[in-house]
Amino acid sequence: MKLIIVLTLVATLNLSAKITPSHKVTYKTIGDTELKLHAFEPKNHQKTDRKPAIVFFFGGGWQTGTPRQFYAQSDLLAKKGMVAFSAEYRVKSKHKTSPFDAVEDAKSAIRWIRQNAAELGIDPDRIVASGGSAGGHIAACAGIINGLEAENEDLKISSLPNAMVLYNPVLDTTKEGYGSKLVGKNRQTEISPNHHIRKGITPTLLLHGTADTTVPFTNAESFAKLMKAMENHCELKAFEGKGHGFFNSQFFRPKTTDTSDYEKSMAYTVQFLTSLNYLTK
Repeated sequence: MKLIIVLTLVATLNLSAKITPSHKVTYKTIGDTELKLHAFEPKNHQKTDRKPAIVFFFGGGWQTGTPRQFYAQSDLLAKKGMVAFSAEYRVKSKHKTSPFDAVEDAKSAIRWIRQNAAELGIDPDRIVASGGSAGGHIAACAGIINGLEAENEDLKISSLPNAMVLYNPVLDTTKEGYGSKLVGKNRQTEISPNHHIRKGITPTLLLHGTADTTVPFTNAESFAKLMKAMENHCELKAFEGKGHGFFNSQFFRPKTTDTSDYEKSMAYTVQFLTSLNYLTK
């Protein structure tokens, strides 16, 4: 019954065909490249607030993609009281970079949000990392993989998220998963989350289609099993018969006629964040 109520709310909140961020802010500069956060704020948001925050990272195999992928999700969660960001990060097609650079950028984004929390009206102890596919991978790496921190940043400020919400993320970069050629033969497990699970990893919600032919569902099952073996909080929501990208909104994919998977994925997201007291019931 609770999930049905949330599903109805999700559908209602996303009828608007036009979704735009409140503003954009630069969180990192590398040479001539400025990386921005596309911000969505709750109504009447004030600097004196201490709202929970979530930062989304788009998918695209670390090669392409756009922050617009998570505009609908950001808008929805902002309407429910979170400060939401959809982040730019370096990709191969535009910046000639590798997945390792993308992981560094994800950590930089989280650190920048925490470092500027007072100005942003954010609680620095309630920052969620999220994303889909390769974006889900770099969000997961921010919470799991040690190293790959930008050298010119204040490393005394943690880049670890306080929770993670991952949509069909890349969790194994070996030949058993996705991306082995992009990370390189000699570095296959370096940023492979499934190979670095340990006790103390932040609470995680994992949503994955059982028919995903890009990122195997078995990788998600292994992640959840490994997390639970280490006594970490991990919830795996299987979307039966669904393929890669099931979670995308109609805003991002306008030709979509069935929005139920998006609505269900966001209902699970809202439930999870509510259980952590990041959202109110």
